[in-house]
Amino acid sequence: MGQPLGRRALLRGTGGLLLGTAGCSGPPSAPASVSTSRSGSPAPSASLPATTPWRPDRDDIDPAVKLRAVRVVEAIGAWPPGQGGAAAAKKRVAALQAAPSLVDQAGPLLPRAPEAALQVIDAQYGGILADSASVLVVCRQWTPGHAGGTTVDVRLSRARPRWDVTALHPARPGAAAASLPDAARRVLAESRILLPPAAEADIRSGKVHTSVLRALLRLAGTYRMYISVVRSGHPLNVFGTSRPSDHPRGRAFDVWQIDGHAVVDPATSRRLVESFMRDAAAAGSYNVGGPLRLSGGAPGQFFTDNTHHDHVHAGFTT
Repeated sequence: MGQPLGRRALLRGTGGLLLGTAGCSGPPSAPASVSTSRSGSPAPSASLPATTPWRPDRDDIDPAVKLRAVRVVEAIGAWPPGQGGAAAAKKRVAALQAAPSLVDQAGPLLPRAPEAALQVIDAQYGGILADSASVLVVCRQWTPGHAGGTTVDVRLSRARPRWDVTALHPARPGAAAASLPDAARRVLAESRILLPPAAEADIRSGKVHTSVLRALLRLAGTYRMYISVVRSGHPLNVFGTSRPSDHPRGRAFDVWQIDGHAVVDPATSRRLVESFMRDAAAAGSYNVGGPLRLSGGAPGQFFTDNTHHDHVHAGFTT
């Protein structure tokens, strides 16, 4: 089971805030007061939604790595009134004993605003090796009169006494397309496909392949899925290799939660996860990764490793 303030608790505790229709703009819903920030300093005012610090699941592969990545993103992307701007963000990052220069790579994570609130939806591995890691921090962010968010590919290297954050790569989904294919419009309208801001923007960009869209719609006939990553915010190459990833080409998606159950949670039914993985293959994925080692399928169609311990990956050739 996860920690008391794990991801499932976050989804319940925000009154459905994170499970509503994903959106990249528009006013924040259900504002609530926040008394203190993660560091105990004055937090964003009552004009912004309440947020909860993200916690890794105890069954994560090296939970401290994820927590290190998330805390840096939270420090940059949330601030109380009067603490906006790069200089203040660098002080918050320095307080975590991380490099203040990381703020210069924050991009959309640091908009110009008098205050901001940030909620991490999920943190999944983009890759984890003995001495390096990629953590994809999926988040929503609110500033006065605006709701958005991004996904940040946080790079880390092993060090003592803690892993060092070495780089930030925020998602760059691109502008919305003037028109979208029917499958894309259906995915955006489907209540059983939950999309965080960067993933929704990927769909709206028109750069996601139809095979991905059709597979999502087919799976939505059986499951309620929370997507973590589609195209942007993912490493360009399969982590630790020179082989291009299917994600940046719009040919893959990752799912961190199935029917309200986190993939990483050991209490989640293994039968449910296996069923989802097999159904993803049946929906056309040539490359299905997850926490389980499955038999059958085409040669190499199913795989598992530490990177995919916390989500299900589905890749497509076209």
